Amino acid sequence: MINTQKQRQMSYHRSIGFDEMFAGPDQVRSHYAGVHGRLLAMTEDELSGRNASMQSHLVKQGVTFTLYNDEQSEPLERLIPFDMVPRIVSAEEWRVMDKGLKQRVKALNLFLWDIYHKQNILHDEIIPRKMVVTNRYFRPEMMGMNIPHGVYTPLSGIDLIRDGAGDFFVLEDNLRTPSGLSYLYKNRQLIMHLFPELYFDYHVRDIDSGLNNLLSSLRSIAPNNKRDPIVALLTPGSGNSAYYEHTFLAQEMGILLVEGRDLIVQDHKVYMRTIRGLKQIDVIYRRLDDDYLDPLAFRADSMLGIAGLMNAYRMGNVTIANAPGTGVADDKAVYAYVPEMIKYYLNEEPILKNVPTYILSRPEEREYVLAHLSELVVKETSLSGGYGMLIGPCATDEEIAEFAIKIRNDPSNYIAQPTIQLSTAPTFIDGKLCPRHIDLRAFVTYGKEMQVIPGGLTRVALKEGSLVVNSSQGGGSKDTWVLA
Repeated sequence: MINTQKQRQMSYHRSIGFDEMFAGPDQVRSHYAGVHGRLLAMTEDELSGRNASMQSHLVKQGVTFTLYNDEQSEPLERLIPFDMVPRIVSAEEWRVMDKGLKQRVKALNLFLWDIYHKQNILHDEIIPRKMVVTNRYFRPEMMGMNIPHGVYTPLSGIDLIRDGAGDFFVLEDNLRTPSGLSYLYKNRQLIMHLFPELYFDYHVRDIDSGLNNLLSSLRSIAPNNKRDPIVALLTPGSGNSAYYEHTFLAQEMGILLVEGRDLIVQDHKVYMRTIRGLKQIDVIYRRLDDDYLDPLAFRADSMLGIAGLMNAYRMGNVTIANAPGTGVADDKAVYAYVPEMIKYYLNEEPILKNVPTYILSRPEEREYVLAHLSELVVKETSLSGGYGMLIGPCATDEEIAEFAIKIRNDPSNYIAQPTIQLSTAPTFIDGKLCPRHIDLRAFVTYGKEMQVIPGGLTRVALKEGSLVVNSSQGGGSKDTWVLA
């Protein structure tokens, strides 16, 4: 006898704005029809059971992220919340994104080469010189250095959002140490375990080649075009928030996982200490910030880096990826000029649009923002991960007043943008499907060739109404299906 009381109905109240699955009440977008039908056919017990199975798998695999909070004496290690309803991108949408992402990353690398060499874009006053040379991430040590193939960013993470009209925008460029790539692969493993029949029915584009492409990119920038270079991932250690990712990537790519204490510089070459003696390292895929790379060049109190690393880099005996100094190109104020970079270096119109951005060092824009703080999003230019932000419509009067003081005291440290109502997608919350805001971190690998991993990491703001999707702020993630 069928237990009809447990038969689950697709009860979903879409938010105002663009919903990824539903074009309107009970109107399912064509490329979501299979997922919608599968969810509709499942009972509450089945859905909850698969969700519990998934959570158990995450615990066993140790898929974690460490949160740091000033109110806590100890860091909190938590599971990365994974939602089992995939986000689906049509082939037509992806074609545009793929082309636009490659265009953007190419222009950003040309910009980095330029500002550390001839600085033509500054001489031609396309970008204010002060914004670049006084930027906290601009590294004079990189001036005149010849980077293999001009590739500063073998891996870039570009954050995309969709607005209420369904149009895609670039929200942010992540070029220093872009994170989240491992979760893309864990999400895919989980969804194939949970819904194997649905996944294979959909003809989803494969992502397996992405890590091979990253490894090829890292190997391609080895000094002197070395044919069989040794690549190592440099991690700050097990206390780092993304240590799970570091171990995952090193294992999956078959490269060494090292800490600064494992390496030594001799005769301007970098070596790893092993029980059989010293082993030369050719490419360092670093997952720590510039400041901590070399205590002789940057922070003298760094215990995480390698003394003499920058001298070995300058001598051309090791390559660092991503290159030191790339942070100047993902600064949130410099972001506003990326469309101009594309026109300047490539003589092309930008394929992907920026979110309109107010530069608060400009007096007229600053005064407008100060008068409309309750309507805007304000970001500190050098921070990421959802830190240093004011979301005006969600802020209290006290928070708005505090940010106004910060802006007046240091206007060049902030930018502002209109509050964009991110698109929503059905997300499994407390046993039912609820709309939650999402974005997409796309990953671009760049070596001798440029490739975009088909899909990327869809991040989810799990709190109702929240627009903050970052893992560091409690966000979760979904698998992203790009249709073939």
